[in-house]
Amino acid sequence: MIYSTEVTHMCPIAQGPKHGPAPIPEEGKWVQVKEIKDISGLTHGVGWCAPQQGACKLTLNVKNGIIEEALVETLGCSGMTHSAAMAAEILPGKTLLEAFNTDLVCDAINTAMRELFLQIAYGRTQTAFSEGGLPIGASLEDLGKGMRSQVGTMFGTKAKGPRYLEMAEGYVTRVALNADNEIIGYEFLNLGKLTDALKKGTDANEAVKAATGHYGQFENAVKYIDPREE
Repeated sequence: MIYSTEVTHMCPIAQGPKHGPAPIPEEGKWVQVKEIKDISGLTHGVGWCAPQQGACKLTLNVKNGIIEEALVETLGCSGMTHSAAMAAEILPGKTLLEAFNTDLVCDAINTAMRELFLQIAYGRTQTAFSEGGLPIGASLEDLGKGMRSQVGTMFGTKAKGPRYLEMAEGYVTRVALNADNEIIGYEFLNLGKLTDALKKGTDANEAVKAATGHYGQFENAVKYIDPREE
């Protein structure tokens, strides 16, 4: 340790209070975090790249400072999906500090990791007051039965109005309009159910029929349009 001349010539004074760091809530306990291994919790964070063309939602389940589970969801950039594939291999097994200082390939994923680190280090995790936290695999609940990200895609212009393209229920195939050309419902194709049926050998036409549903006052429409073609 190197000390400056000014410090060398100072007389020592006792520091007094040594009460340690303020405790933070972790999985139903109050913990004084002094090392990375003292941190546990499951939480989410959102990151974005410099041009803000794409975004990443990252979910980590940390136990004793080690990332035991990672869910990486990306939006808006095709290259980011491949970065997410790499990040899903990189993150599990790393300590929180290692992951914070690891290149996760994509700026949006790196930024999400930064945001998560801040939440976790300050005791703002989703499981802060949940005794024992959540089991490994809990992040999959965000995806639902079909194991697909919750995605909404809408497009609108002043000249031609709104177009519903994708809802949580699935790919929008038709939009229902009333006599005033206002949207009153939509028809959707649940791609998760469709794919599962096809994998089981169901006839394609039957699979599409079973995976199709509608929402709102769909049956009372005056007109139906394909939002991608009309």
